[in-house]
Amino acid sequence: MGRDSHRLGGMGEVVIEVAEKATEQLAETVSALNRQLSSKPRALSVDELAELIESQATRLVIAYVDGAPVGMLTLVTFAIPTGVRARIEDVVVDEAARGRGVAFELTEAAVELARRAGARTVDLTSRPEREAANRLYRRAGFEVRESVTYRRTLD
Repeated sequence: MGRDSHRLGGMGEVVIEVAEKATEQLAETVSALNRQLSSKPRALSVDELAELIESQATRLVIAYVDGAPVGMLTLVTFAIPTGVRARIEDVVVDEAARGRGVAFELTEAAVELARRAGARTVDLTSRPEREAANRLYRRAGFEVRESVTYRRTLD
């Protein structure tokens, strides 16, 4: 995908990149963003980050403003008998950069990557109380799908 840049109101230039190399600095960035994403955040080691980046199924997409990382998401693509599927997971923008379109830019980049991978649709989930995120996803062209999500927690 390379670099994709846009200037957003009130902010410097936003650059969107797919992570290509695991570094200590990137592992720290992902871990810091995870702390804003999850009530049980996970710190990633450089080796764990490398495994994620090198996976054929995932693309770690990072947003930078003026060279500083401010957000990320993970695009998961995989082939099944009915075609290529794509999911957006773990969308997070640093608190200081929220409300300025960074998540929209990340989402649009992920949709384009999914399109290039051959996916016909992109799925994501968002909790109902995340009102701003849900508005963003509708603005980005996502529609609420009538479905029930099940989860089984593994020990």
